[in-house]
Amino acid sequence: MNRATPLKSVVVNKDENTAQVVECLRAAIDAIRQEYLRRHNDPWVIAFSGGKDSTLLLQLTWEMLSALPNDKRHRKIYIVGNDTLVESPLVIRYLRATMEEIDVAIAAHRLPMETLITRPNIDQTFWVNVIGRGYIPPTRNFRWCTDRMKIIPTSKLLKKLVRAHKCAVLLVGTRMSESMNRRRNMKKHSISGRAMNPHSAIAGCRIFAPLAEFEDEDVWLTLIQRKPPWGGSHRELITLYRNAGGGECPLVLTKAEAPSCGTTSPRFGCWTCTVVNKDRSLQGLIDSGYGNTDSLKRLFDFREWLIELREDGANRYPVRRNGERKTREDGTPVLGPFTLAIRKKILESLEELQSDIGERLITKAELDVIHDVWRRDQVIQSCRDALMATISSPIEKKAA
Repeated sequence: MNRATPLKSVVVNKDENTAQVVECLRAAIDAIRQEYLRRHNDPWVIAFSGGKDSTLLLQLTWEMLSALPNDKRHRKIYIVGNDTLVESPLVIRYLRATMEEIDVAIAAHRLPMETLITRPNIDQTFWVNVIGRGYIPPTRNFRWCTDRMKIIPTSKLLKKLVRAHKCAVLLVGTRMSESMNRRRNMKKHSISGRAMNPHSAIAGCRIFAPLAEFEDEDVWLTLIQRKPPWGGSHRELITLYRNAGGGECPLVLTKAEAPSCGTTSPRFGCWTCTVVNKDRSLQGLIDSGYGNTDSLKRLFDFREWLIELREDGANRYPVRRNGERKTREDGTPVLGPFTLAIRKKILESLEELQSDIGERLITKAELDVIHDVWRRDQVIQSCRDALMATISSPIEKKAA
């Protein structure tokens, strides 16, 4: 959530903004209905993070679809979430529970909808790269995580749908009022609540952002006043935001959107995110006593420890994974990946943490890939050592 509009102030002023909200909702639902009723059958994909904006987008789309007669529901709608495998436990638990509720409601109402959760390839997860390959935890200048863990899995699904249907429409909860950068980017690409824009990286995919003109107040007042059509209430979502003082990390679909991942404003996202200096969203949950505070504190401390390891040059090889040495323009050497000893130390500590807090933090499949990477690294290192010995031996003999 944008820090300029605290949730408490939205609740207090809700009566003053009712007319504005009603008008925004009417315009958005009308735009969604018009697009859905076009003659082609291009499937829709709703980017669903479980946060406030994507939740409202799904709710308005669902309400529109439910109001149509059965013979008009001709277009398939996929509700797509993303699990990086290092999501905040509270957030991913909420996302999975919400997806399950949505699945039950879809079946009960016989709607042409389907839920999907994308995940990174097993050899490109956070822990396989950090513990397996020794990649340093991401920084603003070395943000290797977003592409591998978010963009590629979601893009793979979109490309699959485009191949099957020739075209697809991606619905996003992006809003101009999220930030000045977001506003400038949306205006640059002429994105509005009614315009359809081509995806910058996937041919045949178009992007639709019906909430583009919504303010934070519009989103919150709607969620506070209306129940989700798939059942239950938005109470848990609202409580999660209130306690953390943060916002969701949306599905990142292109590299141009990568700055929204690891932003300086408090957002829910990966508990391992080291792009930000401090995880203020997780800290907010700890300070408010929300959830298992001890477990959240342990996760917070582990993340801080990863940053300490990254900043200590003694924990890293002097060469890159390919064996090359690299220097900056001023001659300063660029350090390589974590040493194998440090990687093993991280894994040992992670497994201990996993056992202590009772949360799944790393999968068996990831462990298998990590050990395979270690074996290959050791073979390569042995070959390099043997090669160096062969090269140096004649030199030593000549010198003697």
